[in-house]
Parts: sequence; structure tokens; C-alpha cells
Amino acid sequence: MSMIRDLRAVVRPSSRVSLRKDTGAPYDTTRDPATPSAVVDCAVYRDGARVEHGKPLTPHEAMRLVRRDGGFVWIGLHEPTEAEFAGIASEFGLHPLAVEDAVQAHQRPKLERYDDSLFTVFKTIHYVEHDRLTANSEVVETGEVMCFTGRDFFITVRHGGQGSLRALRHRLQDDPELLAKGPSAVLHAIADHVVDGYIAVADAVQDDIDEVETEVFSPGRKGGVSRGVDSARIYQLKREVLEFKRAVAPLLRPMQLLSERPMRLIDPDIQKYFRDVADHLARVQEQVMGFDELLNSILQANLAQASVAQNEDMRKITAWAAIIAVPTMVCGVYGMNFDHMPELHWKYGYPVIMGVTVALCLGIHRTLKRNGWL
Repeated sequence: MSMIRDLRAVVRPSSRVSLRKDTGAPYDTTRDPATPSAVVDCAVYRDGARVEHGKPLTPHEAMRLVRRDGGFVWIGLHEPTEAEFAGIASEFGLHPLAVEDAVQAHQRPKLERYDDSLFTVFKTIHYVEHDRLTANSEVVETGEVMCFTGRDFFITVRHGGQGSLRALRHRLQDDPELLAKGPSAVLHAIADHVVDGYIAVADAVQDDIDEVETEVFSPGRKGGVSRGVDSARIYQLKREVLEFKRAVAPLLRPMQLLSERPMRLIDPDIQKYFRDVADHLARVQEQVMGFDELLNSILQANLAQASVAQNEDMRKITAWAAIIAVPTMVCGVYGMNFDHMPELHWKYGYPVIMGVTVALCLGIHRTLKRNGWL
């Protein structure tokens, strides 16, 4: 039972870092560069240990060894074409519908059961580092990992430049007791790896939202609003959060099925740990839903501030228009050129009219300023 107690420690420690900053190359460096194949790695595992051979195994050779001597084969592929995947699909008896989904990609996270295999789709999320969030910033990048789980095989098909499983494979190989549980242990490790990546990305997105929220409600901004800039940034962040939500929300039901419903391809000792993955995923989903609601509130507050700022501008314009109306009216009256305007010939007519005009303007200005219009 020591393997079970250490399961989380084996799978989790560096999964968060490896997903956010994927330093692994997308292709195995031991692969023959002259071989035009999508196979990243192909290995046979027996009693929890990798069976070493003098040369890289083909999927056909690996499956032949498994059927002869036992164990299971783990094949990793990266963006295979239909022709490249056809031979593997035929060798392992994969369902045509699942094969079509694996090749075409752009699938929703899901779990499908076929006669002798499980087909699981995960969306991987990678946080894109940026110095400052702008209206055109890319916050998250998505990829996909499709998993075929059988009695004696496990096949992963990756799409996208992120989400390399090389580091995860090496960590699992360092724990033979865990790998001895078979393909279901690998499926759990990948699920936990992906969900831990969600947690890391959620923390980073939270920082971006906090930054936007602080700027929107910053009291030092002129007029209380940064016109146009914040709204565009909020919209962009909402789009990225929506992409995040599309990866998280549909995966919750498959994880619940794997943790609650007995399946003959899932080892009972491993199944209970899918509950832990489902629990973490549920918390991430709540967090992402909260992001969406918070961004809606921030956007509404920003638009309200913009409306208030516009109203303030209109009040000031109206106030100055009222002040300017006084000399305009006076100039209009004395610009009509009537013949009988006695004050035009009065010695003190000009200073009196100017004094009255200035007094009226100052009085209106004082009244408007006292009422908060200026």
C-alpha cells in the first residue's frame, strides 16, 4: 500500500511547473530523425519497469512482446495524420469514431467507452507570460491530449505545442510500484497532471484579474476612468477565461464517472484517486465561474464610471455655456444698431454694462461651482 500512499507525491510535484513552462521538446530525442513518424515514444512496461531494447520499438513490435510476455505498451504520438495513425488503430482495434476524433482534434473533453477500451479527451491549458495585459494579449494557450486505455495498452495523442508528457513519463518510470497497476495508473497520472495545470493557470489568471480590477477602481485616474483601454482589456480577458472554462467544465462529468462508476479497465486501487482529481477540478471550475462573474462586474463598473465621467463633462460644458450666454446676450442686444439707445451716448454706459456683465458671469459661476457643476 506504500505505492498508493505515495501516488499523489509521484504525480503532482512538478506537474504545475511543467505545464506552465514546458521545457520538454515535443519529440523524443532518441527517435530516428529520418523516420517520418508521429510516434514520440513507444515502450513496453512489465512489472512496473520499462523493458529496454537495443533499438526503438515499433508499435507492432511492442504489442507483439506484450502479447507474448505480458505487461502493457505505452505509445505517445504528437499530431499524427490519418495515414500515420491508421496502422496503430488497426493493430490495437481502436474504434473508428474515436480514431477520427483523435486525428482531427478540437474535441470537447469527454469520456467514451467502447468494447475493449476507454477514450478520454483532455484539454491542456498553458498560461502565456506577458509583461502587461493589453487588449491583444494572449493569456492562455490550449492543446489536447487524447488517451486510449486498454487492458494491455495505453496510447496518448497530443495536439498543440504545449502539454508534453515526457517529464510525466519519466516520473512514472521512477515508481515501478505505481506503473505495475497498468494503464489505469497512467490515465490517472495524466488526469492529475492536466488538472494541476488548471490550478496553476487559474492562479496566474487571478493575478491578471486583480491587476485590471485595481486599475479600474484606482482613485488616481483622471476622471475616474481610463477611456476605452480598460474595457478592451476586460473583454480580452473574458475571452481567455471563456476558453479556460471550455476546457474545465466539460471534464467534470468524465472525472466523476471514473471516480464513481466501477470499470473493468480501471484498477480499483487507482479509481479512488480519481475522486481527488474530480474534487480539484470542481474547485477550479468554481474559480473559473467566479472569474467570469467578477469580470462582468468589473466591466459594468468600468462602463458606469465612463458614463459618470461623460455626465461630468456634459455638466461642465453646460455650466460654461450658461456663463458665456450672458456676454453673448449683451453683445447681441447692443449689436442690433437701433437709432434710439440712450445708454450708447451716456458717459458711463460702457463701464456700467461691462460691470453688470462681469458681475452676472461671476454670480453664475459661483452658483454653479457651489452646486458642483464646476
